[in-house]
Amino acid sequence: MAERSAAVLAAPLVDLLPPVDFCCAYGSSLLPNNHDHTSMVDYILGVADPVQWHSENLERNRKHYSKWMAHLGPEMITRVADGVGAGVHFNPFVEWRDKMIKYGVVRMHDLAMDVLTWDRFYLSGRLQKPVRVLIDNWEIRKVNVINLKSATSASLLLLPPEFTEEDLYSKICGLSYMGDLRMLFAEDKNKVKKIVQGSFNLFQSMYRPLLREYASDGLLKMSSLGQQQSFKQECGSSATNYLVSMLPATIQRQIGGKCRVDETGRIITPQIIVSSKEEAANCVRKALRRIVMVSSVRQAVSGVLAAGGVNAARYLGKKISKAWTSRTS
Repeated sequence: MAERSAAVLAAPLVDLLPPVDFCCAYGSSLLPNNHDHTSMVDYILGVADPVQWHSENLERNRKHYSKWMAHLGPEMITRVADGVGAGVHFNPFVEWRDKMIKYGVVRMHDLAMDVLTWDRFYLSGRLQKPVRVLIDNWEIRKVNVINLKSATSASLLLLPPEFTEEDLYSKICGLSYMGDLRMLFAEDKNKVKKIVQGSFNLFQSMYRPLLREYASDGLLKMSSLGQQQSFKQECGSSATNYLVSMLPATIQRQIGGKCRVDETGRIITPQIIVSSKEEAANCVRKALRRIVMVSSVRQAVSGVLAAGGVNAARYLGKKISKAWTSRTS
């Protein structure tokens, strides 16, 4: 996670909402090259107990919720997020400080598990890209280091023997969009390119320390290419299986590893051996598409239920308009 001073954003937001354990802002509205001042600012809020948090927030900010969700109450709000969606409840189109914001509320345990295991690959994908951390959390910081290393390993498996630094960040950025049905009709086709080019320096600050580690381990050879690096990667079986071993257990299980439980109750993931880099890349691609497709569909349905018909149509209309503009320009 890239961090930048954002006290001016954080303090009033904290005053507006009940206390949270983690908060970050993300999305295209934060990119330096974004000139659309009407776009929503997106937030992820990590809380210990979503039911309690929504109960307090309904007292403070009932108008943030759709009428029918507010009527159903905090337990049903949380149940829809967990049972239908990917564990996150979003309140979109909230007016705040002359801006329109959208904030998603997630249980801290679920946030940490997704970042660590990629079981839903929803919030983990968000934190693989630059975000503004407004309220930090040591546990999330720790597991996100593992998340970034996993994203780097997966991307290296999907990349050719030679590539540029921009190629790598584009591949990392695109992992969470693989299999996302919204990319077919409701997202800007140039989204990944805009994110990477608009925050290239932030990607460098996030990933260059890891890339130097991979280089020191003999997996990469780095050379300068203007303001960025170019790479040659080792593609032999030893390097490939090392990268596979760095992937989260969720991906390894889908590649073919069957977990077992030892006598202490600890889950053991066996070492997976793949015959070639091409096989590993195909397995990773299929696993990510499967996970992302399920999560994106579930969250889309949950979003429609949470936002209500009018707000859902309004949000989808903006997305489709941006997607159409990107395809016709």
